[in-house]
Amino acid sequence: MTKSPRGTEEQDSDYLTYLLRLWRMSGEGAAGWRASLARPGSGERYGFANLDDLFLFLRRQTGAGSGGDDGKDRPQ
Repeated sequence: MTKSPRGTEEQDSDYLTYLLRLWRMSGEGAAGWRASLARPGSGERYGFANLDDLFLFLRRQTGAGSGGDDGKDRPQ
């Protein structure tokens, strides 16, 4: 159980907190958006080469992904 910002206890799977950073890359072979997520308090960081990868990660974390994936991606 964790405490949400509202002060109520919730299951870990019902409440996720990330700091999202987005930046645009330009140049030869590197055009497009990049993203990173950080989990406050845990120090876990995740990096994404494109927005599709970011959205896939979020779908998996929220149980909205398809297939038998357990929703665990490797931190950077």
